[in-house]
Amino acid sequence: MAEINNWVGGKFVPPSSGKYMAVTSPETSKEIAKVGISNKEDVDAAVAAAKEAFASWSRMTIKSRTAIMLKFHALIREHAQELAEMIVKENGKNIREALADVAKGNETVEWACSLPQLAQGKILRVSGEVTCQDRRDPLGVVASIVPFNFPFMVPMWTMPIALVTGNVVILKPSEKVPMTMYRVADLLAEAGVPPGVVNMVQGTREAVESIIDHPDVRAVTFVGSSPVAKLVAERCRSLNKRITALGGAKNHLVALPDCEVEGAASDITVSFAGCAGQRCMAASVLLLAGQNNSLVESIVEKASKIQPGTGPGHLGPVIDEASYSKIMSYIEDAEKSGAKILLDGRSWKKDDGGCWIGPTVILHNSSKDKTIREEVFGPVLSVYVASSWEEAIQIENSNPFGNAASIYTTNGGSAQWFCERFRAAMLGVNIGIPVPREPFSFGGLYGTESKYGEMDITGEGGMEFFTNRIKISSKWPVSVPTPAVQMNGAYDPANFAGSM
Repeated sequence: MAEINNWVGGKFVPPSSGKYMAVTSPETSKEIAKVGISNKEDVDAAVAAAKEAFASWSRMTIKSRTAIMLKFHALIREHAQELAEMIVKENGKNIREALADVAKGNETVEWACSLPQLAQGKILRVSGEVTCQDRRDPLGVVASIVPFNFPFMVPMWTMPIALVTGNVVILKPSEKVPMTMYRVADLLAEAGVPPGVVNMVQGTREAVESIIDHPDVRAVTFVGSSPVAKLVAERCRSLNKRITALGGAKNHLVALPDCEVEGAASDITVSFAGCAGQRCMAASVLLLAGQNNSLVESIVEKASKIQPGTGPGHLGPVIDEASYSKIMSYIEDAEKSGAKILLDGRSWKKDDGGCWIGPTVILHNSSKDKTIREEVFGPVLSVYVASSWEEAIQIENSNPFGNAASIYTTNGGSAQWFCERFRAAMLGVNIGIPVPREPFSFGGLYGTESKYGEMDITGEGGMEFFTNRIKISSKWPVSVPTPAVQMNGAYDPANFAGSM
C-alpha cells in the first residue's frame, strides 16, 4: 500500500508521529493508499525549509523564476494523462473531467508565466524633481490549503502565481485526495524548483491550525466549506495575516420562456451533474420565471441517459460515504416536504461498494424547502416555478451565498435586467458554469458565505494577494538649483519637499 508522505526541503519525509490514515476510492470504497497525519513539528520543519529557501528564491529575477515555471508547464502537458488517471482513482471524476482538471490548472500556470510583463511597477515624475515609483515584493512564506474536488486545478490557482512573484509555498492537500499533488512534487523538482521553495504537509485539522498559527507564515489561501472558511479567516485575522478563504455556494439559474431549450437543457444538465455536482460553480437551483415544461422535460430526458462510471460522459461517484449520506438526506427531506422527484438517482447505490448517486431532479412547491436553500454539493437540481421576475430575484438574493448566478434567455435586455440584480460575483448569460478564465480572477462575493478575507484567488487578484506594493518617492540633487515650489515656472502647492 502506497504511503503519501510530506515533501519538505526537496525530500519525501514521513510524519514525525508515524501515523497514517486511509485514502479510499470513491468508486469502490476500498483503501488505495495511506496518507500521513502531520502535526506542529512537521509544519515547523516545512516552514523552516521554506524560510531558508526564500532568501535565494526571492533574489532571483522574475524572468528566471518564470523560466522554471515554463518547464513545469511543459512537464504537466507531458504527464497530463498520468495525472488525470490519478485524479480518477482518488477523486472519482470521469476521465474527460480529470483531463480538464489538469488542463485548467495548467492554464493558470501558463498565465503565471506572463507575470514578467504584468507585475511591472509604475514610475512617474510627479512634481519638480520628485519621482514616485512602486514595485511588487513577495510576502515570504505563504500557505495554500486546498479541497478534494479538484486535486490539481485548485492548488494551481495559487501556487504558480505565488512562486513566480517570489514567494515560497506550504501546500496542504486534502487528505482525501493527496496522491495527485504527491506526484506533482516530483515534477516541480524536475522542472528545477529548488529544495524548500515548495513544501507539502499532509494531514487534517492539526496541520491546518499549525500552518495558520505559525508566525513565519505571512498569508493563507483556503478553499472549502463555508463554516471552515469562516473559522480559517477569523483565525488568520486575529493574527493579522493576509487571508482569502473561499467557501460554499448555492448557485441559481433563471430560465425565461424565450430561452433556447435544447442548448439550455444540455448546459444545465452538465452544470448540475458534471463532476458529480461537487464543485462550487455547479447549478443547484433552476428558477423558471414563467412556465417552461419543455425545458424541464428535456433536462430530465438528458440526465436520465447519463450512465455511472468514469469513462467520457459518465457520472462518477461522490467522494465518500459522509458526502453520500448527506446528499441522500437532502433528497429524502425534499420528498417528505411534498416535492416531486422527477428523476431519482438514489437507485445507483451499488451493493459491492462505492459512493454512487445518479442525477436527481426535484420539482419543489415551496422555495423555503431545505434542499432548495442549503448547499447539497451533489448531482441534485432543485426546480421551482417563480411567479415573476421579481420573485426569482428575491429567491436568488435571499440565499446566504454569493458565488454564481446565470440567466437563460435570447433577449439581451432581459439578460441585462437580471445581471444588474443578481447577488453573486460570477455571472453567466446562457452559461451554467460561469467560471472566469485568466486574466480574470475567481472569487465569490464579499459579505456572503462564499467568500471571507481579501481579494480573489487567481489572475490579477492572485498577483495582488501574493505581493506587497512598495512605494518609493525620490528626489536627487541637481547641479542647477531650482525653487522647490516651482514646476515649469508655475507654483505647485502639492510639492512640500524641501519647503515649509
